[in-house]
Amino acid sequence: MKSTGIIRRVDQLGRIVLPADLRKIMNISDKDALEIFVDDGRIILSKYTPACIFCDNVDNVVHFKGKRICSACLEKLKNEL
Repeated sequence: MKSTGIIRRVDQLGRIVLPADLRKIMNISDKDALEIFVDDGRIILSKYTPACIFCDNVDNVVHFKGKRICSACLEKLKNEL
């Protein structure tokens, strides 16, 4: 995991501000949803993308190596190996 060197304080309501430069680099816009993960004492924020990374299908999506892939595309990948 790469450190950005950016430090932010949590306010009284539990909020933090993501710097504009970081939002631009990560393609995070106003009103975008972020998914929150907890891993070994760390809080990880990720832009929420519920659809398959290949075909944008939102039905029967599974997690595979940290990515969302629909079952049809997963089968195609298995067949190509």
